[in-house]
Amino acid sequence: MRKMMKDENGFTLVEMLLVMLVITVLLLIMIPNVTKNTGIIGDKGCDALVKMVEAQMQAYRLETGSNPTSIQDLNDPEYLGDKFDEEDVLSCPNGKVIIINGNEVDTVEES
Repeated sequence: MRKMMKDENGFTLVEMLLVMLVITVLLLIMIPNVTKNTGIIGDKGCDALVKMVEAQMQAYRLETGSNPTSIQDLNDPEYLGDKFDEEDVLSCPNGKVIIINGNEVDTVEES
């Protein structure tokens, strides 16, 4: 019976605690970096959405011969209809709202 107990391989409690300590330290290093970059990711997503709206404005201009007067003119399945929310607002990932101001696309803080 004693011989069987000596042949068992496994981790000791100290080894398991050491592994848990290393994992905890890695998580403490990684989590602040991930949360810091979420704002940057939201801004990049907003920039991409603005460029897409500008491209759809050009498509609208080619098809109709006139510029869209508001963002609602692009709320059509041919243009950006699937990007609008339930309230017919086109919002960026960072929370800003996209509007058309003349021939330019602007973002404003959501009110």
